[in-house]
Amino acid sequence: MENAVQEIVAKQVLTVAKAVEDKLDEEIHALDRLDLDDLEVLRERRLQQMKKMAEKRNRWISLGHGEYSEIQAEKDFFSVVKASDRVVCHFYRENWPCKVMDKHLSILAKQHIETRFVKINAEKAPYLAEKLRIVVLPTLALIKNAKVDNYLVGFDELGGTDEFNTEELEERLAKADVIIFEGESSKFLSKSKAKAHSNKSVRQSSNPDSSDSE
Repeated sequence: MENAVQEIVAKQVLTVAKAVEDKLDEEIHALDRLDLDDLEVLRERRLQQMKKMAEKRNRWISLGHGEYSEIQAEKDFFSVVKASDRVVCHFYRENWPCKVMDKHLSILAKQHIETRFVKINAEKAPYLAEKLRIVVLPTLALIKNAKVDNYLVGFDELGGTDEFNTEELEERLAKADVIIFEGESSKFLSKSKAKAHSNKSVRQSSNPDSSDSE
């Protein structure tokens, strides 16, 4: 009799255990299906993002992004700034400081395809120079949504010397939100901030006039 009771209890325990196991298996399978669905949704979303980014990139390239080019005619300035959301325009003349700026902008144009980088000879664009109050050369007009949002005049904000590096200029343009830091570029922001902080007193004490005035 006692053995029979033990056998019944054992069967009940096994039945309960099997039911619990089946329930857990069902929940695990449900979670697996949910995860797969989530992954598929994320994959599809990522593909759409990549597609949109590729379309943007192709459009930027068609507009001249990725290269540092010269605006030959003053009137073309307006069509250039209207076509792109972000534009860095270097007002220059044939002098050493402007050639230094050219070197750095050529590098950044390739690194920041989201922004159009151009230059225009200020002496051949008197209307623009007067309208935008361009006096010191080089001057960068930082343009967003077809409006001049900020200026970088001479080298004063770059340490007051023509020996600044590309990352320092990159940081200044990023602060003005005319370029976007992505990937490896983001490391320059913290590095440049640390360097600027440590050299602050040096920059204040040595402020040579390295830019050229019209």
